[in-house]
Amino acid sequence: MEDILCTEFINQSIKRINQSTDKITTCMRELDEKDVWFSPNEHLNSIGNLILHLCGNIRQHVISALGGVMDIREREFEFSARKDFTNVELIKKLQETASQAVDIIQNLQREDLLRKRMAQGASYSGVDSIIHVTEHYSYHTGQIILLTKLYKNIDMAFYAGVDLNKRNES
Repeated sequence: MEDILCTEFINQSIKRINQSTDKITTCMRELDEKDVWFSPNEHLNSIGNLILHLCGNIRQHVISALGGVMDIREREFEFSARKDFTNVELIKKLQETASQAVDIIQNLQREDLLRKRMAQGASYSGVDSIIHVTEHYSYHTGQIILLTKLYKNIDMAFYAGVDLNKRNES
C-alpha cells in the first residue's frame, strides 16, 4: 500500500508541475516583451521576475536538495532583473527547470520522500519539498494568469470543452 501511495503522490505532483508549466507557457505566448517585464509599482513583481523566481525555487528545493546538485540560486537577482531575458529565453528556462525537477521527482524512492534535507536554511522531507514546490508554482502561476488576462483582456480557455458545472456523482 505504501508503494502505491508514494507512486500516486509522485504522479500527481508531476501532473501539477506540468500543468503549471503549460499554463505559464500559454500565457507567455500571448505577452509582449514589455508586458513580461512591466511592474506598476515596487510591490509587484513582473512576470519575468516571477518566472526567474520560480526557476530559482524549483532548482533549490528539488534539483539541488532532492537531486543532489550544487545550490547556485541567486534569489536577489530573481527580483532585481529587468529585461535580462526575452520571452523565448524565459519559456525555455522555465521548461528546462521544470523538466529537470520532474526527472528527479520521478526517480525518487520511498526513503527519498521521507529523508530530511536542508533547503533555504530549513529542514524539509522530500514530501515537504515537493508539496512546497507544487504549491509555490501553482500560486505564482495564478498570478501570471491574472496578469496575462489583465494585460490582454483574453480568456485563457484552460478548461475549454470541460463542463465545470457538472455535479459530482455519489
